[in-house]
Amino acid sequence: MNKPLDYIFPNPPEGLDPRQLDPARVPQHVAVIMDGNGRWAKKRALNRLRGHKAGIEAVRETIRCASDVGVRYLTIYSFSTENWKRPEDEVVGLMDLFAKTMLAEVDGLHEEHVRVRTIGDVSALPEATRAAFDEAWEKTRGNTGMTLAVAVNYGSRQEILHAVEGCVRRALLEEAEGRDPLAAVSEEAFARGLYTTGMPDPDLVIRTSGEMRISNFLLWQIAYSEFYCTDVLWPDFDRYEFLRALLDYQGRDRRFGAVK
Repeated sequence: MNKPLDYIFPNPPEGLDPRQLDPARVPQHVAVIMDGNGRWAKKRALNRLRGHKAGIEAVRETIRCASDVGVRYLTIYSFSTENWKRPEDEVVGLMDLFAKTMLAEVDGLHEEHVRVRTIGDVSALPEATRAAFDEAWEKTRGNTGMTLAVAVNYGSRQEILHAVEGCVRRALLEEAEGRDPLAAVSEEAFARGLYTTGMPDPDLVIRTSGEMRISNFLLWQIAYSEFYCTDVLWPDFDRYEFLRALLDYQGRDRRFGAVK
């Protein structure tokens, strides 16, 4: 972090002190399950797509704040493999929103040295949406700041099956060449087949809107992640809500199964 806390959090609400944040203990990887766009819109008698559009500002704010405080990896759960079951007009609108938002934001992300990548099966996305994410990756792939991983058409069960398939293929190759096929099976080899290869496991998972579900998100990777759930609906999630999550995380005693 190279920006002072009072610059990142200039107008904290009463009772929230940014100076309590220890820059040396900021989580390396934060993953966010963004939930509540539809309920936010319903409370205002708007259609669900208006809620998704309102959530873009929360995404923008979270990216900026995470980068400023020193988070190295931020993963946002944008569209799951199950979300295809939603009404067609909502899905079409979301895909268009993803493409337009990515193209509108990529230059600013590049200026902030953020690297943008996707996790999930992007081959199933509409061409314009896929092209926007590809363009963002090509433009920012050499950046050395925070990595933003957009989980789109992502499902952890699907991802696990993909990784298992990779292990099986390697095991068959080992066997065909006269070596022990089990040598191809290990946690490290399995992890290399995940969409998140090259990224550390999340330290902190944030879920908004009061829900208490994992929703098929990073099942392998969050084995020892800390969870922070808030009743705040995603469009209302701002840098101060992010600060609350970070402070809560820094109050945890992470033992990873050991006794201290």
